[in-house]
Amino acid sequence: MKAIVYERNGDPSVLQVVDRPVPEPGPGEVLVRLAVAGVNPTDWKGRRNWPVPDGGQTPGQDGAGVVEAVGAGLDRQLIGERVWVWEASWQRRWGTAAEYTVVPVRQAVPLGDASFDLGACLGIPFLTAHRCLTAGETMPQRLHAGALTGRVVLVQGGAGAVGNAAVQLARWADATVIATVSSPEKALLAAAAGADHVINYREQDVAEEVRRITPDGVDAVVEVSAARNAATDVRILRTGAVVSVYADDGGDEVTLPIRALMLPNARWQFVLVYTTPWPAKEQAIADVAAAVAQGHVRVGAEAGLPLHHYPLDATAAAHRSVEHSVVGRVLISTSAA
Repeated sequence: MKAIVYERNGDPSVLQVVDRPVPEPGPGEVLVRLAVAGVNPTDWKGRRNWPVPDGGQTPGQDGAGVVEAVGAGLDRQLIGERVWVWEASWQRRWGTAAEYTVVPVRQAVPLGDASFDLGACLGIPFLTAHRCLTAGETMPQRLHAGALTGRVVLVQGGAGAVGNAAVQLARWADATVIATVSSPEKALLAAAAGADHVINYREQDVAEEVRRITPDGVDAVVEVSAARNAATDVRILRTGAVVSVYADDGGDEVTLPIRALMLPNARWQFVLVYTTPWPAKEQAIADVAAAVAQGHVRVGAEAGLPLHHYPLDATAAAHRSVEHSVVGRVLISTSAA
């Protein structure tokens, strides 16, 4: 098979197209013939910083394709199932930037009739967004239609991949969704994703606009840039609210006022999808799969998530575009499916 491999840390030039034997699934594992792989920021950050295993690393956490073979202990009826894959290369050599990958069976989730492009967009962004929307003390542990009725969610950075996922999931669950963006173009994307209100933080005072929309404040903030937004977030929290921080855009340290956050009994939750406790991640997988099955997850510019396709041999260019913060979702098309 063709696979992308890097044998040392570095810039995108370390990514090489190589021929490798198709891996064999071990007990409890499935072999997935990939159609599309998603590229996430952690793919390039891992390429630059994470230890490289002996024999090299194939990057890529997210993808979609068809189960080709199963390991010992699994039902052969799984063969031929269309699936989406999550965390394929987390502490494993076999990622999704390849024609085939091997993952534990629980990491290959039935996709049904949804497109492979959509399947490759799930994984990291949607599981992260789910955690952000369910981590608060007053937030539900499950998402489903009506789960967030009466609640207000602020998505800081509503045009990003996780921001888009948070808007879509929150709207599916019937929350009122406010999204912040940095330009009129991104405002259109956040609105296309389903945001009820969009605030351009370069032109408007976010806290004032949020309080105008919802005088009592918000129940949850999905936060991409705590260092920049902490002072704003503090001003718009209702009692029992949670700020879920899933990235460090704009700075890796944050300062918080103690008493201003004591009064509403606010919670600050830090989110990394890879180390999310398994019960919460298991629920996220089930809920995201349900949203997909019910037709409530969309991709493409019309859904606020432009797609950028690259062939497998242009994976370096795909990584570079994500590293340079392209708006939308970067996908790699393999030649195996």
